[in-house]
Amino acid sequence: MQALIAGQSTPGAALLLLAAGIASGLAGSIAGLASLFSYPALLAAGLPPVAANVTNTVALFSNTVGSAAGSREELRGQRTRLVPLAITAALGGAIGAALLLSTPSKTFELVVPWLIALGSVLILAREPLRRLTARLSPGQESLPKLPLACAVLLVGLYGGYFGAAAGVLMLAVLSLSAAEPLRVTNAVKNIATGAANVTAAVAYAFLAPVDWSAALTLGLGCFVGAWMGPAVVRRLPEAPLRIAIALAGLGLAWSLWREATAS
Repeated sequence: MQALIAGQSTPGAALLLLAAGIASGLAGSIAGLASLFSYPALLAAGLPPVAANVTNTVALFSNTVGSAAGSREELRGQRTRLVPLAITAALGGAIGAALLLSTPSKTFELVVPWLIALGSVLILAREPLRRLTARLSPGQESLPKLPLACAVLLVGLYGGYFGAAAGVLMLAVLSLSAAEPLRVTNAVKNIATGAANVTAAVAYAFLAPVDWSAALTLGLGCFVGAWMGPAVVRRLPEAPLRIAIALAGLGLAWSLWREATAS
């Protein structure tokens, strides 16, 4: 397939990116796995890996906008919680972007699958971990503020640096931070990861080889898919959804591990 170069695209490449964007928006807003569809589509459209990575980050900004528009019900009354989470994640995203632009990625690529696998396991083990926290610290049903802030900062850093399944990691952290329905945690997760993504996207827009034609096409699809995602989450039972997210994360971790060790 002809590459998207200097703003020129084939109809086939544009349709591929639009469809991948819708799938990414759905997967991102529901499960935090947007890059599972968007990044391979950019590679298939002809972009080299570095350009695909930064273009993907810029395009996924529309995931945040779409999911926020579709999650107004879940986000109602969450402002005092969202502001510090978003600021912390944004700071992490800025650090991650700086690292990506200044350091080799090979070592980090070997660590990424283990991070995703850990996040997936934490999602599965949410309730036992909450009960353990309550036993160790009576009256404390969630992560204390400082450990939570540190965890959000690190996930934001990861999201700014690489991004694949950052939502799975953020969902795992936030699941341990509050006793609430998964759909609410998921909506908060979308805003927090979006803050990290936006910070990195701004840096890449000025300092990295973003393909704007690809970013706009993919981003349009992402917005549509992300806007639809929260409505899907409201209609799905929580336990099977949590299991599906965790299994998808484990599958992605295995795939990335094989790719990292084979190269």
